[in-house]
Amino acid sequence: MTPNVPQRLAMTLLGGLAGLAFYWLGVVVEDGLLAERLVLALAVFSGTFFGGALAMAGRVALPRAAVMAAGLAVLVAGLVSLAALRFDPVTDLANAPLILLAGAVLSLLPLPFLIGVAGPGWRDYPTLFTESWGLFVRLSFAWIFVGVVWGLILLSGALFDLVGLTLIEDLLAIEVAPWLITGVVFGLALAVVDELSDFVSPFLILRLLRLLLPLVLAVLVVFLAVLPFRGLSGLFGGLSSAATLLAMVATAVTLISAAVDQTDEEAVQPGLMAWATRALALILPLPAGLAIWALVLRVGQYGWTPDRVFGAAMATLAMAYALSYAVSALRAPWLRAIRFVNRANAIAVIALSALWLTPVLNAERIATNSQMARFAASGDPAVLDLWALGQWGTAGVEARLELEALAKEPGQQALADLLAGSVTDNVTNAASLQDALKVAMPLQPATASAQRDAMLAAAEIYTLQGWLDACKLVMPTGGSGCVMVVADFLPSLSGDEALVALYNPANYVTYSGLRLDGNALQMGPILPGVGDLQDGAEGQAAIRLLQSSVPVLAPAPLNMVVIGETGLIVAP
Repeated sequence: MTPNVPQRLAMTLLGGLAGLAFYWLGVVVEDGLLAERLVLALAVFSGTFFGGALAMAGRVALPRAAVMAAGLAVLVAGLVSLAALRFDPVTDLANAPLILLAGAVLSLLPLPFLIGVAGPGWRDYPTLFTESWGLFVRLSFAWIFVGVVWGLILLSGALFDLVGLTLIEDLLAIEVAPWLITGVVFGLALAVVDELSDFVSPFLILRLLRLLLPLVLAVLVVFLAVLPFRGLSGLFGGLSSAATLLAMVATAVTLISAAVDQTDEEAVQPGLMAWATRALALILPLPAGLAIWALVLRVGQYGWTPDRVFGAAMATLAMAYALSYAVSALRAPWLRAIRFVNRANAIAVIALSALWLTPVLNAERIATNSQMARFAASGDPAVLDLWALGQWGTAGVEARLELEALAKEPGQQALADLLAGSVTDNVTNAASLQDALKVAMPLQPATASAQRDAMLAAAEIYTLQGWLDACKLVMPTGGSGCVMVVADFLPSLSGDEALVALYNPANYVTYSGLRLDGNALQMGPILPGVGDLQDGAEGQAAIRLLQSSVPVLAPAPLNMVVIGETGLIVAP
């Protein structure tokens, strides 16, 4: 195929402009040249515009692709800026990554529809299907090529270092160079991939995905068959079960869409695969319904949080897909029916992403109102999560002010004590974090406070913040989500060491070993004495046990091969 040189030059230039734009935004942020909210809007606009224009340029004339991408960029930047008004300062938007996720979905998912508008129409399913998968493949190959180029650049620099040349180092020392190189290479790679679209197609991926469909069907059938006999207690232990079920529904939806393809000719033909596709579509409402049930129980126990509002939105989408697929599988022609609902469901995802960025689905406000309603209903300040309120933007700040006003009224001493003892959520200095952890982190033995304080003083601020975040969590089995144990774990070294165990909301536990080396804190992994490290419910039980009693130390049953001053140990 003859290269289209003008197209390559145009997309290379556009990629270079994207790199320059992001470099300039970095300079603006570093030097504080513009207001933070304006910088956010420009960053979202730039990402959506350049990403959309480059992605569509191979399928639509570049000027038209740029115009459509600019319109989409204005919409996405406006909605993200609207959602950012929930936070003051705007940097607190980092506490709400789901807003940025909604913006990313809204900047990508409409692209196949826009390509369709420039071609046979936005309702043409073969175009929507082909362009959706084609965008995924082209962008993936382009980023892989960018990675390869950077690998070559770094390898070349290392090779030049061997002979004393610093050409690569000098080039990369120019601040704009990495941004410009990345943008130029990405634009050129997309141009080349677009030229070879007949060869670089999603056909292979779609065929491979179909092979997984019977496996997913078998897993779901076994799960649903065993569930009544094993009980539901493990299923509804937390949001992670709902997330697992929703992930499985999303996987099944992807595989069914791959099997249905763009037309009857490309779709699975009558036989085993067609039967498996229809069967998978028919049983999808069951895992989707279980996910909704698990989420409802969790919300009933602990109220709404932004993550649970997001989970509810995803569960609603999952059920919409599941029911529409199940109904379509019972109709004739069922392949055409699934394609129709696929287009409708994709539009629903776009609409939901837009709503997430508007006051209609203000997850932080919903979560704050839920917390306040739970407190009003029970009258018990213990149900309040003051740390979480501080992460929920202006809604949380307003609730905090309301609670502080209420605490001044007669009969609200418990609330006043809670507020007085709480740590503000915008803690940014190490001393405050250390003081907070001295209160929030259970210590064993309690007499080891001097060693604990020394380790806290030596820890990095991000480490302290991570520990405090875990300590503010309440595990499903009760108790805070952290503990520190101080003991002489390594008799060969002077002084005591420490073990820190932290609970994560995804229902796993992380362990770290700590020791002081002068004024520096050394952190290392923890090995299980026998078997695997305790996780999930066992990990929670381990944290509770360490919190409630001074642990007993015992020598590890290990021998090593002596090699001079050191040796080798076979890890258990």
